[in-house]
Amino acid sequence: METQNVTLALPKEILRKVKSIAAKRRTSVSGLLTRALEDMVSQEEGYELARQRHLARLDGGIDLGTGGVVVWKREDLHGR
Repeated sequence: METQNVTLALPKEILRKVKSIAAKRRTSVSGLLTRALEDMVSQEEGYELARQRHLARLDGGIDLGTGGVVVWKREDLHGR
């Protein structure tokens, strides 16, 4: 995958903590951020795929076993 450099402005205290986390994980700040952003993109893509699947199910409808024919009236079901 081709990479591109970006400039990022962070508060100094956050950067210090991020550097510490990266060192503990034996990676760089860039590697740490890349992984976090990859995870975020993956979650968003997964959400969108699930959303599309569910919308397709709603468009298709649900088979209730009636063959599309309703043989009862609302009043009969509710005893009114």
